[in-house]
Amino acid sequence: MDNTRVLVTGGSGFLGSHLCERLLNDGCEVLCVDNFFTGRRSNISHLLTHPRFELMRHDVTFPLYVEVDQIYNLACPASPVHYQHDPVQTTKTSVHGAINMLGLAKRLRAKILQASTSEVYGDPDIHPQPEGYWGHVNPIGPRSCYDEGKRCAETLFFDYFRQHRLRIKVVRIFNTYGPRMHPNDGRVVSNFIVQALSGQPITIYGDGSQTRSFCYVDDLIEALVRMMNTGDDFTGPVNVGNPDEYSMLQLAREIIRLTGSRSEIVFKQLPTDDPKQRQPDIALAREKLGWQASTSLQDGLEKTIGYFAERIESLNQTPNAIN
Repeated sequence: MDNTRVLVTGGSGFLGSHLCERLLNDGCEVLCVDNFFTGRRSNISHLLTHPRFELMRHDVTFPLYVEVDQIYNLACPASPVHYQHDPVQTTKTSVHGAINMLGLAKRLRAKILQASTSEVYGDPDIHPQPEGYWGHVNPIGPRSCYDEGKRCAETLFFDYFRQHRLRIKVVRIFNTYGPRMHPNDGRVVSNFIVQALSGQPITIYGDGSQTRSFCYVDDLIEALVRMMNTGDDFTGPVNVGNPDEYSMLQLAREIIRLTGSRSEIVFKQLPTDDPKQRQPDIALAREKLGWQASTSLQDGLEKTIGYFAERIESLNQTPNAIN
């Protein structure tokens, strides 16, 4: 992969920054593009002096004219707090962003990977979710800007593949966690950890029986890179996630144990259209990528807790002031 020129949209975000770091370690030239709506410069500050790293502030809803060999399209707010803040812009980021990046890939004949999501399955009535499942999605609910935006992006990718023979890769990412998560993004792992470290009540929405499957970020990045480097005959979509399933109550209790917190658990009303179950069927990832998650929940949580503990201490502020 030496000297491969790679564009990462959303490159200063949680996943994007880890991907940029991995690609540099693999010998690539990396162009990180971000409008910093949810991405943070601090996530990639340690890369700014790297001779093969370049940062460009740009919104993917506008065309981009650069020269690259590969494109990882990760640009889109991915947590409910952020994608519901400006739902119209969220949909435009998924749809217009996909159109612009696909147009760029078409001009360059570059290989392009779409970071899709398990949210394309909605609130599933099949468990675990295989790639052949079409989903159970509310097209007009408060989460639709993200769910349907990502579904439409997948449609565009496959239409470009069929109509223009574009070299596409589509990955459906399930819940991922790790260092550089935004502490105020409303995702369950970061929420629980910040609350536990600060001694605040841990808030569970619903009765805590709803389940998620948590994949550590390093495992996820490995899958993205493997997917990009598969042959042109394999487009996906392919599920990437850790099939080990935990209830929200189990996760909260594990984080309390690992942090030594005395936080109590409180229950609040479940948000509209919140999925009751989420677990990937990763048989295809095992077959095509030779991949499965290798980081245990305890090991991943310990690394993530250490990251948030350092940030809270260094900023000497309340968790809500972290940005």
